[in-house]
Amino acid sequence: MGSRSMATIIQPPVELEPERPRVSDGGSGGGSKNVEPDGRDLKSVDDRQPEPVRTGIWVGLASVTMMFAALTSALFVREGSATDWHHLTLPPILYLNTLVLLASSVTLEIARRRVAAYMRSAGTGRSKAMFWLYATLVLGFAFAVGQYVAWQQLRAEGLYLATNPNSSFFYLLTAVHLIHVLGGLGGLVRVIYKLNPTVMTLRRSTMDATSYYWHFMGILWMYLLFVLWLKI
Repeated sequence: MGSRSMATIIQPPVELEPERPRVSDGGSGGGSKNVEPDGRDLKSVDDRQPEPVRTGIWVGLASVTMMFAALTSALFVREGSATDWHHLTLPPILYLNTLVLLASSVTLEIARRRVAAYMRSAGTGRSKAMFWLYATLVLGFAFAVGQYVAWQQLRAEGLYLATNPNSSFFYLLTAVHLIHVLGGLGGLVRVIYKLNPTVMTLRRSTMDATSYYWHFMGILWMYLLFVLWLKI
């Protein structure tokens, strides 16, 4: 019986279809990134992925919170152990400043919604968004001027930074808060610049981060005003 040669049949390699990039559905899972739809305006694409600016603002607000918690804790300790603590009457303009700052939070929230509508509608309604942004900016500067007037009123009463411990804490807390408010005004100016049609590099995350920071300054001031009224 003759030997037969066994024929080996080799299958040709199967070509795999390249994997297509997935479009993120905005959920929390997965590492896919946003893919820009063909033929769509960049302004209309939502930046749904969390950006460093969004993470950074929460880290920054946490740091500010801890700093003011430490300052107010020092105030409570100093007031409890002091024999030279003389309570002072808060300048009435502080209450007007509070209303101005709260009003600025309202105008900024309206501005944020107008900006979102402008970016969705591909170019209509920019003037309305800018109006509310400028209104917030004016109110913010009015608050800063009002705080300076409050300091001047205390100076007129002979109360300076080193007059007594409670006046020192008043100047310290209001000044540190005002510095952070001025930082928020700088952020608003940056948003207005980026919304300029010749630049148009504003991202939704930048607008949201600026709004969160500004609203936090209003909440922080309400807390400080209560502490000043209670202890100073």
